[in-house]
Amino acid sequence: PEVMAEGRAVDVGRRFLSVSMDAVPVIDASALAEGQPEVMVEEVKEACSKWGFFQLTNHGVDPNITSEFEDQMRKFFELPAHVKNGIRRSADNSRGYFDDELTKRKRDWKEGLDFGITPGSRVPGASGFTINGVSDASPEHDNLDGHNRFPSEEDAPGFRAAMWNYFTAMTTLAESLSEVMALGMGVPRDYFNSDLQKSHTSFLRLNYYPVLAASELEGGERPLGISPHTDAGYLTLLMQDDNCHSLQVRNRLDNTWHIVAPVPGALTVNTGDMAQVWSNGRYYAPEHRVQANTEKPRYSAPFFYNPGYQTKVQPLDTCVDAEYPLAYSHVYWGYFRWQRFSGDFADFGREVQISDFSVLNTKLRDEKRVIHQDEFMQTFDGNQKYSAA
Repeated sequence: PEVMAEGRAVDVGRRFLSVSMDAVPVIDASALAEGQPEVMVEEVKEACSKWGFFQLTNHGVDPNITSEFEDQMRKFFELPAHVKNGIRRSADNSRGYFDDELTKRKRDWKEGLDFGITPGSRVPGASGFTINGVSDASPEHDNLDGHNRFPSEEDAPGFRAAMWNYFTAMTTLAESLSEVMALGMGVPRDYFNSDLQKSHTSFLRLNYYPVLAASELEGGERPLGISPHTDAGYLTLLMQDDNCHSLQVRNRLDNTWHIVAPVPGALTVNTGDMAQVWSNGRYYAPEHRVQANTEKPRYSAPFFYNPGYQTKVQPLDTCVDAEYPLAYSHVYWGYFRWQRFSGDFADFGREVQISDFSVLNTKLRDEKRVIHQDEFMQTFDGNQKYSAA
């Protein structure tokens, strides 16, 4: 069957739409459900290397889970302000509601809610909402990212069940996709089991982008839904809004922006900074942004699949050769995540980037951020919170 994406017809029944730099590729994920990830290796490798973005069809996520999740997401943002503000995130807790996030030191035109897993624990079921016998929203689950904050069942009936069901589905898909990406880097499919599957620190974000008021267009710079940025973690699975096409990715060759219009039923995937470091730059973490829309609101939900806090991310030996000489020093995910949230929450100066850890940086030896990272990790406790203030 053909659908329209980015102004072109796409045959979503084919295994792979050949990657060009004219359009973000579309990849059929049927092989994952068939237990044959090796079938997808070359196509995913090429997409991650050229665009760092692709759309994934036939991914196997239950449409009923997706539909209920999307319905509950929209209902959440319709809740009264006092309910949402009652679970507002803070400088020492990155999880909860927000409407004041900064990206690259600029305020985003959106509202959001973040929640995530307790590292080393299983995702709570759709009923009971407990982790190791303790509420999933209890401060007892404090870690580097804090602890979850949800509206009550009275205020938002069915919300938590829908959230965790979708979170579980995204985790399963991300684990399978990470195996494909591992094979593309020349290591066994289970190479990242300890750093990702068994200790991942992933979180799910609900986004609501209100219609941009005409008054905001009068004078000054037009605000963006999200300013240009790369995603910090390993990979991102994004549910887009079929009715509002505002996501743009930068073409790395000519520096132009391309709208990523969603293929119906597909998930949009992009590689993150940690994938770029592990692959020694063979995989590309693309810069992307969201335009504010003057006619339609937009809803989206990115699932950020992130390593364990203690993970030391550095280029794999299989990815270093004469064509790709060593490009990065080591990066500890816990430190990188802590620094990135600090920049999201408040303006503390230039936001941390993986270029800070480039071996091409002639000041690397004296780079305060690198030295600080190693000092931070010497006493780092993954279950301890660190204030962004």
